[in-house]
Amino acid sequence: MALYENNKFEPVSFKDTNLLKPIKVGNMELKHRAVMGPLTRFRAKAPGNVPNADLTYDYYKQRAQRPGTLIVTESTFISARAGGYDYAPGIWSDEQIKSWKKIFEGIHEKKSYVFVQLWALGRLANPVDLARDGLKFEGPTTDDYTDEGTKEVAEKAKNPLVGLSQEDIKQYVDDYVKAAKNAVDAGADGVEIHSGSGFLLSQFLDVNANKRTDKYGGSIENRARFTLEVVDALIDAIGAERVAIRFAPFMVFGNLAGSSNPNQIAQFAYLAGELEKRAKEGKRIAYIHLIEPRFMDPGKVEDEEGSEDNTVTNDFFYSIWKGIIIKSGNYAIHPEVTKDVVSDKRTLISYGRFFISTPDLVDRLEKGLKLNSYDRSTFYTQDAKGYTDYQNYSETVKAAA
Repeated sequence: MALYENNKFEPVSFKDTNLLKPIKVGNMELKHRAVMGPLTRFRAKAPGNVPNADLTYDYYKQRAQRPGTLIVTESTFISARAGGYDYAPGIWSDEQIKSWKKIFEGIHEKKSYVFVQLWALGRLANPVDLARDGLKFEGPTTDDYTDEGTKEVAEKAKNPLVGLSQEDIKQYVDDYVKAAKNAVDAGADGVEIHSGSGFLLSQFLDVNANKRTDKYGGSIENRARFTLEVVDALIDAIGAERVAIRFAPFMVFGNLAGSSNPNQIAQFAYLAGELEKRAKEGKRIAYIHLIEPRFMDPGKVEDEEGSEDNTVTNDFFYSIWKGIIIKSGNYAIHPEVTKDVVSDKRTLISYGRFFISTPDLVDRLEKGLKLNSYDRSTFYTQDAKGYTDYQNYSETVKAAA
């Protein structure tokens, strides 16, 4: 069933918790610690991956209505070669940048903030769409597909998976820099590097996807090299306080190893240590965004059996990284867990699917009001239904009356 009902859990008030207390993140003075997480919605225009300057403007402005909210945009392609999905937005062309500028202005009109999540698909792209546009199907390792079905599709499209050359990697770093500059020039407060969920940078971090034998593969340090090169290039380009990064250490989406890799914690502890080392040199990035192991597969619904793994934890980040951490992973339906997590004074909570359905989410969290049900069948469609037609609490009460 597509509809996830709001009566499956009982909300509680967060009024007297840290969730509703202000905090400084990078250069931003947030008024609370409930973040709108990055949510792919496929409302961009095709061809061209151009954000919908009207529909998407309304969507984000609705969810920025509580002043001082941090909005992290949907994943946004850094370049054409980094893409492979028709209706996801990009931020490399003049037309795209013009649309984003209007969207950012709408968020700022509500006195809220926006970071753009920067995205490259790697081997999770659609090889057919890439072939149509004259682009290669790329990943860390040649012919190392996520599954046999993808291999068959790629070969039929005459666009087999090819491993990036070191020159290709350098070009990708340059693409990240250009995208970050475009975002800031268009008015964004910063960018979040997507290095999780099975996409390109996380593929380089993962033993299942990265079979390289050059300086970008093999050891923990080499697997982290691409991600850290992107971090360093963006710090130099737009300033550390405008840069953030997202990890999903235990996610298995895209045939990643997750906790089956005995060195997984060591891999991400190394990354956390490298980021903290930069921080001690005066280059502390705005935050690290972590997808919790309680949410390892985005294809499953919140309370579906087997969607959580309680045998592993991201808590090791706290002993290494001394900056801000945003945590994401089914927190809306587990308010008792959320209250415990936000007792840590440098932790923020990212809300996803219930921020889709509940534009006044922060107000409802404060007051302990029920959240709107959401309709999963409208997550990835191309119109206003299930996008800008969800109501504030006052509107739902009025409609019910």
